[in-house]
Amino acid sequence: MIYPLNLGPGLIFDGRSIMISLCALYFGPLAGAVTGAMALLYRIGLGGAGTIMGVLVILSSLGIGLLAYFRFTPATRPLSATHLYLFGLLVHVTMLTMVFSLPGGTGFGVIMRIGLPVMLLYPLATVLAGKILSDQVEADRVMESLRENEEKYRQLFDLESDAIFLIDNETGRILEANAAAAALYGYSHEELCAIKNTDLSAEPEETRKATVSDITRIPVRWHRQKNGTEFPVEITATHLVWKSRPVHIAAIRDITVRMQTEKEHLKLQTQLSQAQKMESVGRLAGGVAHDYNNMLNVILGYTELALDKVGSSEPLHADLTEIHAAARRSADITRQLLAFARKQTIAPKVLDMNETVENMLTMLHRLIGEDIDLVWRPGKNVRPVKIDISQLEQVLANLCVNARDAIAGVGKMTIETNTVIFDDAYCAEYQGFVPGEFVLLAVSDDGCGMDQETLAGIFEPFFTTKDVNQGTGLGLATVYGIVKQNNGFINVYSEPGKGTTFKIYLPCHVGEKEKIKEQVPTETQAGRGEMILLVEDESALREMGQKMLERMGYQVWAAATPAEAIRLAAEHQDEIQLLITDVVMPEMNGRDLADHLHTLYPEIKILFMSGYTADVIAHQGVLDEGVQFIQKPFSMKDLGVKVRAILDYA
Repeated sequence: MIYPLNLGPGLIFDGRSIMISLCALYFGPLAGAVTGAMALLYRIGLGGAGTIMGVLVILSSLGIGLLAYFRFTPATRPLSATHLYLFGLLVHVTMLTMVFSLPGGTGFGVIMRIGLPVMLLYPLATVLAGKILSDQVEADRVMESLRENEEKYRQLFDLESDAIFLIDNETGRILEANAAAAALYGYSHEELCAIKNTDLSAEPEETRKATVSDITRIPVRWHRQKNGTEFPVEITATHLVWKSRPVHIAAIRDITVRMQTEKEHLKLQTQLSQAQKMESVGRLAGGVAHDYNNMLNVILGYTELALDKVGSSEPLHADLTEIHAAARRSADITRQLLAFARKQTIAPKVLDMNETVENMLTMLHRLIGEDIDLVWRPGKNVRPVKIDISQLEQVLANLCVNARDAIAGVGKMTIETNTVIFDDAYCAEYQGFVPGEFVLLAVSDDGCGMDQETLAGIFEPFFTTKDVNQGTGLGLATVYGIVKQNNGFINVYSEPGKGTTFKIYLPCHVGEKEKIKEQVPTETQAGRGEMILLVEDESALREMGQKMLERMGYQVWAAATPAEAIRLAAEHQDEIQLLITDVVMPEMNGRDLADHLHTLYPEIKILFMSGYTADVIAHQGVLDEGVQFIQKPFSMKDLGVKVRAILDYA
């Protein structure tokens, strides 16, 4: 086109057929139409004899190019040189046929002059120009694809919830960071790309290697935000080559929430383990309690009977006293185990906490000794609680004994009460607390205190820091079991050398407190010849119980089975004043027997006894309000006091 072939006025061959056809081939209808229109205007403007032929050549070149465009789509699939040559050949054969449209029969002469050069050169020129355009189109396509991929990469990069860094292997400099990284660390994108990855670490250089958390069991590193906040992270890295340099991509995840969740899960597992351990101890205690208590009752009873026959000055009296004391200690251990397992038989009453503690102060003073100053701080308007008074005495006695043993020499012990209210927000923050209104009973000392390792095991059964023969390790386990049995909870605050505070929270009782009957005797009183029906399937216990009651001045009919008891009751109608019956027996349980006899003799009084745990006998109804019950093992004094109270006051 720069050097056109001019054969006469208006008869020009300048190669525009090549450009128009290729433009339509590679760039489509719009680009072809614009190029064709410009060429038409230019050619018509030139005028001359070849105007019509020129217009036809432009239109045919444009048409052939568009047909090839839609047929071959070279923008997505490059054409080979052969295809381009055939394309150029078609365009210019068509062009040569248009020569015959020249006026005056000059077309043949023109073909003779230019036909051979056109057919030799123009298709080759089409191939050359087509390859240039093809390479350019392919380059543009690749660049567009790269731009699209980069845009997709950037979108995915920034949409990733984990912090992502592209880091230079040699320098450690951050080359790229996503939006999540900027949000996590509090830096701008530019600030992150101006520092090294080690600048984000919160660990000294010598300890920056990943460690495994005891909680999460995953590799954990600690990083620092711009404001100085440190947090645990999990890092995953992959090495690659980027822009001809070795780099690695690091994905960093904040695992603060995961570690907190795992910590809570660990707490729950510990609590479950503790509950299962308690259940196991409870099953063990419950399984042996009945037979063990029966045998202890026999030992205690016959020892007491023997002591009554032996003078205090005789050597045998001291031996029997030791046997009796050992049996009582064994019975106490059983009760403590049952209390820890929450299977202790109880008779809860509504009590005034301040009044109950005050009544115990004299006993507690004797328990802790004169060297320890006991301070009593009763709270004002303390609400009543519902609890077995013997359990409350157990709790205070055990806590005071532990406080006494923690004080070396002279010291101070404080007992205080109060009413506290916990809301949902407070309980959500402190593990083990539940919302509601509670009575606080706190026992503090200024003794040696405990470290965290000791604190973790203080409520375990048989756990003790005392020397051999100074304790069974059941004291605090008993306290724990009693508190839980009464729907309360307990917290301990202690530091080595700074003393210990036990805080017990018991639910407030809605209603008035109950007065404890003062007229019930506490010393054994002789019987007055009353008739008692004793029902016990264990022969040793039955014989011992009969001897005890007869020794105390009662008349006794003893039965081994409920059927025998019913027969004896029928034979001695209106003579029997008190039925003492075991709860769990063959043929018929004690409650059913009592109901049967009560129907026949409405005036008969009932005393139940059992060596089973509370959960076994609770459904028998013998623990209901107003029902008289004595737990095995019992002493002759225990039995005598109970029988006299029922006959005189029940």
